[in-house]
Amino acid sequence: MSNPIVAVVGRPNVGKSTLFNRIAGERISIVEDTPGVTRDRIYAHGEWLGKNFSMIDTGGIEMSDQPLSTQIREQAEVAIDEADVIVMVVNVENGVTDADEQVAKILYRSNKPVVLAVNKVDNPERRTQIYDFYSLGLGEPYPISSVHGVGLGDLLDEVIKHFPEKNDEIDDKKIRFSFIGRPNVGKSSIVNAMLGEERVIVSDIAGTTRDSINTEFKTPDGQEFTMVDTAGIKKKGKLYENTERYALMRSMRAIDDSDVVLFVLNAEEGIRELDKHVAGYAHEAGRAIVIVVNKWDTIPDRDQRTMTDFTNLIRQEFQYLSYAPIIFVSAKTKQRLHKLPAMVQEAYEHHTRRVQSAVLNDVLMDAVAANPAPTSNGRRLRIYYATQVAVQPPTFVIFMNDPDLMHFSYERYLENRIRAAFDFTGTPIHIIKRQRQ
Repeated sequence: MSNPIVAVVGRPNVGKSTLFNRIAGERISIVEDTPGVTRDRIYAHGEWLGKNFSMIDTGGIEMSDQPLSTQIREQAEVAIDEADVIVMVVNVENGVTDADEQVAKILYRSNKPVVLAVNKVDNPERRTQIYDFYSLGLGEPYPISSVHGVGLGDLLDEVIKHFPEKNDEIDDKKIRFSFIGRPNVGKSSIVNAMLGEERVIVSDIAGTTRDSINTEFKTPDGQEFTMVDTAGIKKKGKLYENTERYALMRSMRAIDDSDVVLFVLNAEEGIRELDKHVAGYAHEAGRAIVIVVNKWDTIPDRDQRTMTDFTNLIRQEFQYLSYAPIIFVSAKTKQRLHKLPAMVQEAYEHHTRRVQSAVLNDVLMDAVAANPAPTSNGRRLRIYYATQVAVQPPTFVIFMNDPDLMHFSYERYLENRIRAAFDFTGTPIHIIKRQRQ
């Protein structure tokens, strides 16, 4: 089940990007006082009261015949079409403007739940000014200050009320995996080679696949899979066409929907900076990952040493994917493609693995005994116990005397000991530090 999608929309320069960044907890969108500075939708994950969701930041909806304004309006409309909930942002300093009314008309047509956020209400004296926004017909206006974080709790409380109910009819027997990568790395060719038919359009023109395409198949041992081919993910500055923006949205949703993500590299072209950006999407989403190096047949004089050198390069450039297994394939010759389903199944099993608390604590205490935590300002970190609280990805809570005493290097040490004991190859694991009361 993919996360609900929240689109943040409104006319230019009302503070959409500032609100987006505040909820995401980091500075993702460009923030500037010049209207229209956010040119492309930006995507991030948010969380409120235990509910995870994806956010889309949009350029301002501006009714103008200027080409740039037309593009911003079109991409915002695509975001609205994909969203489960829409947050419309207005500015108390300007009051209700004609542009606000025009944006509201677009939202009427969407038939989606809309939550109205009145931004820049930085002091109580301005709260009385928000009642003018009832005239937009979008329900109760929520006063907020994106810069200072005032009122965001009430706003998000209302947003999550409109999230769709989770679908409990998901078939747990099917493993869902998707191919991601930059354009023209051969994702569609791998899909066709695995299926033995031209199920997906394949072309030398980068970006042929505009939408995510699902295909179901079963291996001889009876394991069922849903395989998803996605559009190549491009840099935000390269998203020229409205259809490409739509394709990116579909790709992001396919990652959230997947149990396992197959991240495809092009051996012929080597590793590009965009590859790191693409892999980061899946890593940040907490998906299980297998790294697939395609077009290995194009490498001249390849041998085991060549493969080892390329593997070392991947480990160096993608240090945050140290847990992901690597396989070298060729869609053209079908070399090693038969191994992919088994690798996907293994990564899925590790992604959903649960560890008994007693065994986990034995491993943890042995790790602490072998390498006691160093002291900090005369105080020593004390680990009391741990428990697993979630899967997909496996998530562990470790209780201690003071989380501030755990250095990131010691946390990494404990993670490596857990991985060595239980084999979490292919999946990230999350460690949550908690102080024991």
